[in-house]
Amino acid sequence: MTASTPSLPESPQSPPFAGLTPDCLLAGIESLGLACDGRLLGLNSYENRVYQIGMEEGPPLVAKFYRPQRWSDAAILEEHAFVTALAEREIPVVPALQFNGRTLHEFAGFRFALFPRRGGRAPELGDPQTLEWLGRFLGRIHALGAVKAYRKRPSLDIASFGEEPRDYLVAHDFIPPDLLATWRSVVDQALAGVRHCFARAGAVRRLRLHGDCHVGNVLWTDGAGGGPHFVDFDDSRMGPAVQDLWMLLSGDAAEMSWQLSAVLRGYRQFSDFDHRELHLLEALRTLRLIHYAAWIARRWHDPAFPVAFPWFNTQRYWQDRILELREQIALMDESPLDVD
Repeated sequence: MTASTPSLPESPQSPPFAGLTPDCLLAGIESLGLACDGRLLGLNSYENRVYQIGMEEGPPLVAKFYRPQRWSDAAILEEHAFVTALAEREIPVVPALQFNGRTLHEFAGFRFALFPRRGGRAPELGDPQTLEWLGRFLGRIHALGAVKAYRKRPSLDIASFGEEPRDYLVAHDFIPPDLLATWRSVVDQALAGVRHCFARAGAVRRLRLHGDCHVGNVLWTDGAGGGPHFVDFDDSRMGPAVQDLWMLLSGDAAEMSWQLSAVLRGYRQFSDFDHRELHLLEALRTLRLIHYAAWIARRWHDPAFPVAFPWFNTQRYWQDRILELREQIALMDESPLDVD
């Protein structure tokens, strides 16, 4: 496994997708020899730009235009190869389509990929059978993910998800001056708790993950051949298996325990689960909270972000983050979840 690689820096001088006009993106798709019918629907995505594109022949396709400078070509292709390998094993994921032997394309300075359209609704996470079903497929994803390591994509670690985001927020003056000392103290306490959780867990296995396996990235269809589809592996990276499990959980400790027990009943049919990773659950949640604030801050020059997150960087926002991290400090001191 290579060392964690941070995202490439963005230029704050111009919005990253300023030149991606409808004419530009349609011309890019037609450069592959396809004929668009002019229908264009923007889909929910902030990190990249994702559109449903009507085609003159056949069903619509989904086009993902990658945020400039975030991933290298090699890192994107490594993710594409992993998802393709999952699909070849009949695991319900959505791989990038090949055109002229390639899955990653470039037009007018923008890199993009095309995908088949997959519809669906959010899964019912209150249903234990649904959780077990999700667990079975996550176990299969991880069984393949453990076969070899990523070489071009980073790892989920304390440095890149906690320390570096903390330092970025401080260095770029996002924290209100009257809250800076308190926020910095609470973040440092939280990161100390994260380190303690990782120390308790010990040397757990790291494997290729989905990386961002929340309910919005799982589409559920009903009827024959229905069930879950896992979409958007854009944040795929190396990390502990529990990273792909904890975002499916909600509620208090008792509720999360039975939810995770249901997931693991399916998961263990295809992959072993190391119970030491339960020490990491709240630590990973804490890292995500710190990383998420810095993610919005890094993208603040993108016009889509102030519109989507108008509450960001207000006094109330940072007060709430301080309270949130204090709650996490307490949770990390508690015993891990008790699962079957």
